[in-house]
Amino acid sequence: MAKRLLIVDDEETLRESLKRVLVLEGYSVDAVNSSEAALKSVEEGSYDLIITDIILPGMDGIDLVRNVRARVPDQSVIVITAYASLETAVGALRAGAYDYVVKPIIHEELKRTIRNTLNERALRSENLILKKQIEGIYDFGKIIGQSRVITSLIEEIKKIAASKSNVLLLGETGTGKELFARAIHYNSYRREKPFIPINCSAIPDNLLESELFGYAKGAFTGAVASKRGLFEEADGGTVFLDEIADMNLSLQAKLLRVIDDLEIRPLGGVQSRKIDVRFITATNKDIVRIVRDGAFREDLYYRINVVTLKLPPLRERREDIMVLARHFLNKYSNEIGKHVASIDDSAQTLLMNYPWHGNVRELQNIIERAVLVTDGNTIMPEHLPETLHADDSFPCEALEKAFSIGTYTKEFILRYQSKYGENELAAMLGITRKSLWEKRKRWGIARG
Repeated sequence: MAKRLLIVDDEETLRESLKRVLVLEGYSVDAVNSSEAALKSVEEGSYDLIITDIILPGMDGIDLVRNVRARVPDQSVIVITAYASLETAVGALRAGAYDYVVKPIIHEELKRTIRNTLNERALRSENLILKKQIEGIYDFGKIIGQSRVITSLIEEIKKIAASKSNVLLLGETGTGKELFARAIHYNSYRREKPFIPINCSAIPDNLLESELFGYAKGAFTGAVASKRGLFEEADGGTVFLDEIADMNLSLQAKLLRVIDDLEIRPLGGVQSRKIDVRFITATNKDIVRIVRDGAFREDLYYRINVVTLKLPPLRERREDIMVLARHFLNKYSNEIGKHVASIDDSAQTLLMNYPWHGNVRELQNIIERAVLVTDGNTIMPEHLPETLHADDSFPCEALEKAFSIGTYTKEFILRYQSKYGENELAAMLGITRKSLWEKRKRWGIARG
């Protein structure tokens, strides 16, 4: 069904011209010459988008926006103004307009603004419907995505949240493992109790044990008072052990005892204490291989993976890229205090084609940067990092073919040595020029 548009402008020539242009684009268009007529039209039927001039006889366009939004809170509106002043634009946006265009109107710019506005409205509607379908009595609003794999993961969380079972989250860096761990905790009966995240790779081994178990006064030099450990602090709640595969074998044995007995003994203490804790663990590594290599206890592995959830990389759920990008756009626009309302079509193409090695976290950082550097209300290709502009399929090929480090380095040299100088190529690979020369010699690669 064609999208319904309403044009409000007292200049008959412009009004009819815009109507013709937009009808040819496939829209169903009504056109009126005053705010009063527009309000009457809104009362008689619904519109996907209203396009109104600011200067109108009687009620002006800004007051029209306020009145329309009072009647239809989610109504999308674009305003047209002959005054390119910040004050005029800000007034319209504060009244509830989604975007604005400046006279003289460039038809292609107007069409693009209309597409962006309608896309945003459609996504908002889809997300509302999706949210009602998948949330039920749960609040999963912080998990952004509409792909089948994400909705399936949410359904699985619903099933396991109320249980006591330990959960293992597997996924690359930046896929949102802590976000999912929090979703499990806050949708369980433990939600009123602490959720304590611990990054096992960020704390030195000699400190991690005392952080987890606590210690008694005098347990070691400097222990001038007893300290409760994080396991005890989490009593009744959930402990999230991120990067669990980096925990040393000695501490793994002690963790196994805690999971089996639900008891802890502080360092230097003589009495054990009962705790009631659910364990959610996560890693970005191939933990099955690490178990096979003997670097991770097999018995501990079976305790922590009662339920295993695999979080997909962003490149495997591309339908979520623009949903996430618009979410971060709104988030940082509000935080920074800038009205950046849309992402240009060309910029969207760059975002969709990028392999996203850093996953959702990388996308979040890129959108935050784009909001900071843009001076307008639309993110353009030039506001995105150079890495997104490269017309290069090599990163995707390397991921798909699961290149080893050696194969990746060799293929990288073959592909880029004619494009970059010696120093630049070595720096990109993170090696010295001598190492680059040695690798070329070993693989029989001619220079240049």
